[in-house]
Amino acid sequence: MLLKFMGKTVNEKYIDQVVDVLKNDGMVIIPTDTIYALACSIRSNKAIEKVCRFKNIKLEKANFSFLCHDLSNISEFTKPFNTEIFRLMKNTLPGPYTYILNANSNIPAIFKSNKKTIGIRVPDNDIAQAIISKLGHPLMATSLRDADEVYDYVTDPDVIEERFGNKVDYVVDGGSSTYEPSTVIDCTGNEPVLIREGKGKYN
Repeated sequence: MLLKFMGKTVNEKYIDQVVDVLKNDGMVIIPTDTIYALACSIRSNKAIEKVCRFKNIKLEKANFSFLCHDLSNISEFTKPFNTEIFRLMKNTLPGPYTYILNANSNIPAIFKSNKKTIGIRVPDNDIAQAIISKLGHPLMATSLRDADEVYDYVTDPDVIEERFGNKVDYVVDGGSSTYEPSTVIDCTGNEPVLIREGKGKYN
């Protein structure tokens, strides 16, 4: 089902509907500050398994990101990191960046694996932020981008609904998105390392 938001207006009724679905093992497609993302609650093993089936990947090999409301969520899932990395994240988030950080013991419990790292995002998108805030904890997310190929269905919500509406609980229409994915920065070492340059500028 397509939930169409008008412009940047956050429809609280729709937010409540999406959050209710997420609390009950649901899977949704939402806008971010880059391309659309497939998302579910990090507290729902059933939903995480649904996402893996959707993407046709094994859970232990999944490289999903956590969409957080702000930096305060991050320490719950990551090992401590240095001041330089914290300053970089503070200066760029919310924004179109994914930071790869060393995971703490909370992550293996979620993914049922010995996962050592986790991608963290704080999207600069009012709809995504409203969903995360109302839910009360981060979302697990993966983009609709297929490998290095970019198709219309990752940017146009009407096409997304046509292709995937019967596979998810809701497609949240926040308008057309960018073709650019997030910029990925590896912060597992002492210094940040650019892995992929996307929408976020990094120098």
